This record gives sequence, structure tokens and C-alpha cells, in this order.
Amino acid sequence: MDNLAMELKENEKDEVQTKWKNLKLDEETIVENRHFTNLEPVEEQRNSNISKSTKLLYYEINDEPPWYLTLFLGFQHYLTMVGGTVSVPIILTPLMCMAPEDPDKANIISTIIFVSGIVTLLQSTFGTRLPIIQGGSFSFLVPSIAILGLPQFKCPESLDGLSESERRELWQIRMREIQGAIIISALFEVFLGAAGIIGLILNYITPMTVAPAIALVGLSLFKVSAIHASSNWIISIGTILLIILFSQYWKNLKIPIPFTRSEKRNGRLRYPIFQVFPVLLTIGLMWLVCYILTVTNVFDKTNAARTDIKEGILRDTLWFRFPYPLQWGIPTITAGAVFGMLSGVIAGTVESIGDYYACARISGAKPPPVHAINRGIMMEGIGCVLAGLWGTGNGTTSYSENIGAISVTKVGSRRVIQAAGCLMIFCALIGKIGAIFISIPEPIIGGVFCIVFATVTAVGLSNLQGVDLNSPRNIFVIGFSLFFGLTISQWMEANPTAIETGSATVDQILIILLRTAIFVGGLLGFILDNTIPGTREERGLIAWNALENSETKDSKFDNGDPSYDLPFGMNFIRRTKWFSRIPISPTYKKSILPKLKLPTILTRKSISNI
Repeated sequence: MDNLAMELKENEKDEVQTKWKNLKLDEETIVENRHFTNLEPVEEQRNSNISKSTKLLYYEINDEPPWYLTLFLGFQHYLTMVGGTVSVPIILTPLMCMAPEDPDKANIISTIIFVSGIVTLLQSTFGTRLPIIQGGSFSFLVPSIAILGLPQFKCPESLDGLSESERRELWQIRMREIQGAIIISALFEVFLGAAGIIGLILNYITPMTVAPAIALVGLSLFKVSAIHASSNWIISIGTILLIILFSQYWKNLKIPIPFTRSEKRNGRLRYPIFQVFPVLLTIGLMWLVCYILTVTNVFDKTNAARTDIKEGILRDTLWFRFPYPLQWGIPTITAGAVFGMLSGVIAGTVESIGDYYACARISGAKPPPVHAINRGIMMEGIGCVLAGLWGTGNGTTSYSENIGAISVTKVGSRRVIQAAGCLMIFCALIGKIGAIFISIPEPIIGGVFCIVFATVTAVGLSNLQGVDLNSPRNIFVIGFSLFFGLTISQWMEANPTAIETGSATVDQILIILLRTAIFVGGLLGFILDNTIPGTREERGLIAWNALENSETKDSKFDNGDPSYDLPFGMNFIRRTKWFSRIPISPTYKKSILPKLKLPTILTRKSISNI
């Protein structure tokens, strides 16, 4: 026994020495990698849930880079978000019966970018205070399409016999319906955050609720992608291949930056341009190809890939235009539209919470405490209300694409995101910029949609990584939620008059809800997963709640990180005791719920690789 005990002690001693040598080796590696030209990086907080290796940042969340670097990186964030944001009005405006050459298409794009800039400033200054961009959301797009598919909103066969004012009123009626639905449903999101009850809902929204709901956002838009891509499959396939080449095969290829110096990289700093801007680079190259084929008359006059089809929009759009609230008229409110839009609000809320944690990790901040999450959700709700008032045709949500950009640039400064918000507002005032985006040839847009919506679908399914996919129970819940969600929505689209309850209001509510695939699929997943017997491990809840057990154990309400304090008035807030009972206060201590769970939520961050 003595020999065995001595042998065990020797083994333990050797194991400790080996671990110590490995630790010293890791530290030496870190010290070697701290050499950067002209910038002195700081060490990001170690997070065992992401990686055991230490990451380096040039600037953390509270740092202030030089003004020229702030503007440059802010403009980069603007370019990163603008591709996804302009997709929303490009899809919605034809469904609103807008003429292809209508210059108001450019005005709607300018409006959504303008509001996104305002909400970005509000979120990064008074909301979570994380360096996170706000922009249009695909989660609101699906219920909007369902609303516009109602019989009373069916577009006339031709717009030729209508006057200019009649054409404008035709699409503005539909816009006002979407506006009213977004405003009222967004108030629910404001209430969730302000009252601090978001955790109560998340206790029952499981991976098998979120996965089919988000996956159906992408699957529901396959018709839209096909319609745009089929206008010229050659150009669309070329667009798809270029995005795949840039985002997947060349993503680690770094290009030398002119007029920079680096002692380690052949005299020039290198930047992963294909990883950060694959969509913008693809659009630019394919647009150039379309222009060459247009001026050489390879494309006939009716080909959708011609670059001169929409030149009237660019010509007729004003150089400068200031978007203002209620510019399309007073929003209309109907119960069916509001209930349908709630599904988009809930889906966007769940996604955003995961974005908050991902952004905190990458920007060098501690995990966001409860009050910061409450404030962030409340601010997103306020942002959606503003989007409804201005008439963007969409809500706003956090952009995980820009979180991916932070991981590439190694600059997590809040000041950069605030600069991006200001640039978004400034560029939105220049009407010609919106006209440029609306002038992108249709097959190029179709190719981009095929990639983006496919990725949204896959990211939704990635929420199942902690679920036991060998379980017949789980396979049934997932498969039935996805398949029946698509089946019911497609059937209702083909039979809009199938429901007749005797009440026009009830009919409208049911038709919109059943036409919204994310509502049907998410509701089925919610009911089946919470009623069919299954263990927590089988359902994936152990991995789902890992964040609460690891990151928020000691910092559930206040983690002591000043990054989440408000920019002013903190001395007064700390002196006033009753502020500690307000869920959005930085001094919030007392939960109004018996147990608040903040699960790890897989977000769309893989879209940043596109």
C-alpha cells in the first residue's frame, strides 16, 4: 500500500509539473504574439466557455481609439450592416404594390438606415452599452409578408391606369398597416425589458422552440430567393459562387494594405478583406460584369440583369432628404396584424440576448448583468417603435454580423459603434445612396438571398447542438414543427378564404398567424417540447442553461463592470435606494421572479462569415 501511495504521489507530481510547463509555454506564446505595429493591444478577459486561450484586443469596450481610426472602423461597420438592412425593403416594396421605377423605394432604404443609426446610438449609449449595431430584421419580414398576403392587400394586375397620387396611396396603405403592427407589438418588447420578466419567458423557450422558429425564417423566404434568382440564373449562380469562394475558401487570405508598415509581414499590414466584405465585393464585381454586358448589348432590353433598367430611380431621387415620423401617413392598427407581428418580436428578442453575450466576450467586457439585458431588450423595443413611426416597414434588432467584424478587427470600442451610428444617419440623408442600393440588378440580389437565407436556416438548426438527436422524441418534435410549419403556412397562402368564424377580426388574426411559418413552427415546438416527457439532458436544457451556471453565477445582477453603467447620473442612482428595485437600473439587486434564467442562445453569428 505504501508503494502504491508513493507511486500515485509521483504521478500527481509529474502531472502538475507537465501542466505548469504547458502554462509557461502558453504565456511565452502570448508574449510573443503581443507584438503589433503602431498599436499596443490589451488582453481580453479569459472566458473558459469560449476558449482557454487568451485573445488580444487593440482597444477594449471603454477605450477611445484616435478619431481617424474611429471613423474608418465605424464606416466599416456601416458597410457590414448595410447589405442585410437594404434586403428588407427590396423584398417588401414589390409586395406593397410599388412600381419598379418608384423613387420612394430609395427613400424607404434611406429611412431604415436612418432609424438604424438612431437606435444604434441609443443602444450603445443607454441600452446594454455594448458595441453592437442595430438594423433591420428578417424576423419581422415573415409576418409582414403574411399581412401583405391578405385578400384586401392583393395588388392590382396593372398600375398603368393609376395616377401618381393613386399609386402612392396604393402602397402607403399597406405600409401604414405594417407600421401599426410593428408599433403595438414592439410595446410588448418594451414591457418585457422594462418589467424585467424576459427570464420568465426564456424558462420555457427551449432549443426545440427556437430552432424551428429561426430556421423557418430562412425556409419561408425560398420563394422570394427563387423569384429574384430566376430572372437570370447565370448571373445569380455567378454571384453564389463568388460569395462561396470569398467567404469559405479565401476567408483566411489577407491582402496587404497600402501605405502601412509591418516588421513581420513583408513590410505591409494585411487585412482579411474577403472574410469581412464577401457580399459587398461580390455585388461590386458582378455589378461590373452586368454593366459590361449591358453596354456591349449582350443583354437584350428586357433582361433583368441590365444595369440601366432602374436608372430612372437614381435620376429622380433627391440628393438630400430628411426622413421624418409619419411620413407615409398615420399608421393603422388591426388585431390580426399585431398578433402576427408578435411572433417576429419574440424571435428577435431571443436572438438578441445571445448577441449580447457574444458581443461582451469579444469586446473584452464581463458577461452582461440582468439590468443590462433588461435595458437592451427595452431599447430594442423602443427602436422598433421608432421604426414603425418613421415607416421603415420593419423593426430593428442586434446585428451579429458586426459582432463578427469586431473579432476580425480586434477593436471592441463602444466609441467606434457610436461613430458607425452617426455615419449611418449621415449617409441616410443623402438620397442618392439609397437609390444606388435599389439599382442593384435583380439576379445579383437573388444570388445573395440564396446564400443569406440558407445560412439563416442553418443557424436556426445549430441551436440543436446540445439536443440529443438520437432521441425519437426529439426527432419527432423537430421534424414535425418544421414540416407542419411550412405546410400550414403554404396551405393558408393558397386558401386565404378557408377560415370563416363569423367574425372578420378573428378571421384576420387566424389567417395571419397561420400564414406566418415562424409562429406555427415555434408554437408547435413550444407545446410539444414542454408537454412530451423527456429528460433535461435529452432536451438539451443542460447545455442551454450552461451560461447561467458558469458566467452569471457570481454576477447575476451586478458584475461590478462599469461598462454597463449609464453615461451620467450614476452617483445619484447609487445614492437612491429605490433604484435597486427597478429592473433597468444599474444598481438593480432584487429580482421580481423566483428564479431568472438566461440561457445560452445560439445566434446568427455565423452569418458574419458570409
